[in-house]
Amino acid sequence: MSSQQIPEENLPVEQGTAHGAVEGAGDPFADPGLPAHKPRIQDIDERAAKRSERAVAFMFTLSMLATVGFIASYVIFPVDQIVYIWPFGHVSALNFSLGLTLGLALFLIGAGAVHWARTLMSDVEVADDRHAIEAEPEVKAKVMADFAAGAKESAIGRRKLIRNTMFGALALVPLSGVVLLRDLGPLPEKKLRKTLWAKGKQLVNMNTMEPLRPEDVVVGSLTFAMPEGLEEDAHDFQSQIAKAALMIIRIEPDNIKDKREREWAHEGIVAFSKICTHVGCPISLYEQQTHHVLCPCHQSTFDLSDGARVIFGPAGHALPQLRIGVNSEGNLEALGDFEEPVGPAFWERG
Repeated sequence: MSSQQIPEENLPVEQGTAHGAVEGAGDPFADPGLPAHKPRIQDIDERAAKRSERAVAFMFTLSMLATVGFIASYVIFPVDQIVYIWPFGHVSALNFSLGLTLGLALFLIGAGAVHWARTLMSDVEVADDRHAIEAEPEVKAKVMADFAAGAKESAIGRRKLIRNTMFGALALVPLSGVVLLRDLGPLPEKKLRKTLWAKGKQLVNMNTMEPLRPEDVVVGSLTFAMPEGLEEDAHDFQSQIAKAALMIIRIEPDNIKDKREREWAHEGIVAFSKICTHVGCPISLYEQQTHHVLCPCHQSTFDLSDGARVIFGPAGHALPQLRIGVNSEGNLEALGDFEEPVGPAFWERG
């Protein structure tokens, strides 16, 4: 069909005409504006505002009580106590009480803040134009003015009951996290500085479980020893041997370079901690000609003829030496404990 046969009313309108028609019709996306503000009951009735204030304060107070309950539960319930709670079944009394009280403490703070905002803080909607990221001085002044207005509208200065109970709830709830730090383990106190070695403790061969005599240790040999009285079936054997395990080596006295090492030895027999000062691995590889010992975990190497100083690897300091002698029975004995903590460096060292 040619353009002559198309009815005139169906012919396309020229672009310029259409554009003019749209402009003449007005903006189809005009800003509808904000709806009229409707005051809440709390805005016009101070008694209703007081009720909301008491409700918010009540939730903050319950949050404080829940935090106290969290701490009390941690003290009251033993770790292994199991109770039946419907519909959860048999659960740990400690875990259930901790989760319930901490959940309530956090929920009530949030619920109180939401109720405060919805009933007492200003709900007037404010429109603001977008602006550049860089703030002009007048913008900064406006922000500070808005902040001051918001603080005033929140009534935090006037609603002292809400303010004080909120501060109380926020101050107490972090105590839950502080209490949980208790599960990191018992306080070390001075346990990391002390071992079972003491003056008069005999050195016991860990293979034969017999007291060591000087003639049992030959030049170039490596013997492992532990304190007299420590039994392998004792409940704390592993924790004690991890600090008290010894390496016994005999070196020709003339080959000992360190003066104190020579003084603390007995006829060239030296006793050093077996525990590596890097991460606490047991040292067991000994090279007779060089008197070097190697930790198999990360290859830290110590020179036992020179105060067990570190000559290679990540270890931070030398192996502690134990001063030894011979008792009246002719057995090797300790003349005291290590003068420094054994094993890896820790926060109390120094």
